[in-house]
Amino acid sequence: MLQNRILFRKAQTIDVVKLIDLIALSARGLANHDYTPQQIEAAIGTVWGVDEELIADQTYFIAQSVNGDLAGCGGWSRRAKLFGASKGNEASPLLDPEADSARIRAFFVHPDFTRLGIGRELIRLCEAEARQEGFKKMELMATLPGHRLYKSCAYLGDEIIDCGTTPENTHKCVPMHKLL
Repeated sequence: MLQNRILFRKAQTIDVVKLIDLIALSARGLANHDYTPQQIEAAIGTVWGVDEELIADQTYFIAQSVNGDLAGCGGWSRRAKLFGASKGNEASPLLDPEADSARIRAFFVHPDFTRLGIGRELIRLCEAEARQEGFKKMELMATLPGHRLYKSCAYLGDEIIDCGTTPENTHKCVPMHKLL
């Protein structure tokens, strides 16, 4: 059923502006039960944003409706960075699949496309690619709304911690992991 309405593809640099809009819509529409408006606005574009390194590495996916609307996005990484938007031309170190966990990164679903299995399919695609590259574990830093999705996909972790980029831009998150 999902396959008839939603297409999944790799993100491209040309998608960045639309991804920025999607992330803001998702954050404002789906995180408002877990975070204050001030926390949401501070996180958009910094903690919650597009990391163009994922696009360049071809590990970032877009879920798109058949009429072209962006329905969701999310990816995985073979790099050390755990969360956050691009900050310029920084490059995260590569991880060792034998010793390190691949990262699940930057998942957002448009509020009009929730409860359709988009997040689950993005996770499935990410895990399959990471497994193909030899990773045996995944880890992530979940937002509180994301925690519910990841937990339903067998990720472990319930300890709520503070995360953010500055004291003014801090919100509650949950470190999570899964064996592949």
